[in-house]
Amino acid sequence: MNVPSHASGPLPWPRWAYVPGETGGVEADYETLDKAKALVPSAFRGYVPARHPALRYGLALNDRGYFWESQEVLEAVWAAAPQGGRERILLRACIHVSNANLRLRMQRAHSAARLFGDAQVELRALRSRKAAAGGDGFVESFPVPALTALLQAKLGRPQLSKADWIALGAIVRS
Repeated sequence: MNVPSHASGPLPWPRWAYVPGETGGVEADYETLDKAKALVPSAFRGYVPARHPALRYGLALNDRGYFWESQEVLEAVWAAAPQGGRERILLRACIHVSNANLRLRMQRAHSAARLFGDAQVELRALRSRKAAAGGDGFVESFPVPALTALLQAKLGRPQLSKADWIALGAIVRS
């Protein structure tokens, strides 16, 4: 997934991947993340556009191994998503996946499995919600069944490892 562009050019990648407790006391690269968060409106109307640059950047961060940063950006998009909307549910699932990926990096397999399970619960809730007719919203373009199947496969393993992280953008492209 390419880094999405915005009015002043492409968004830069963070200078380092922040891992709580493992980055030698160095804080996250908030300056870089703030550039993406600044693109998020105070509220989306009706739905979150699938091609919104902050959304695409948050997914791309996850796929590049910036798990903590991904959840930070996705949380900003989630906060602006319509209350009670389907995008909000899918964004929560993606945030859980990014957080689980971070836990795998930190070698906390049980915590990661719990978060993958939380993502699966969100996806089940999403399936029970009435789909909108057409549109270019995030939910309409995201292959929810593929993510559900991937989560099920990961949760069926006896033990998760660092290699079990999930690339969200790869699901979107497949």
